[in-house]
Amino acid sequence: MDNFSFFDLKVYKESKELVKSVYKMLDSSPKVETYALGDQLRRSVTSIPSNIAEGSGRYSVKEKSIS
Repeated sequence: MDNFSFFDLKVYKESKELVKSVYKMLDSSPKVETYALGDQLRRSVTSIPSNIAEGSGRYSVKEKSIS
């Protein structure tokens, strides 16, 4: 097996920064939005780096193709 790591991917690093930005933005949003739109945004934005990490657990070389 090769030394592929999702931690080295630029898209993974940027998705983590996006999570931080969205959480910071939601902290300053009106409280009425915290429970409806805020909850949905938190779940969707955290799924991005989670899906990248999950995909890195695949064993096929084709699934890890960067091109």
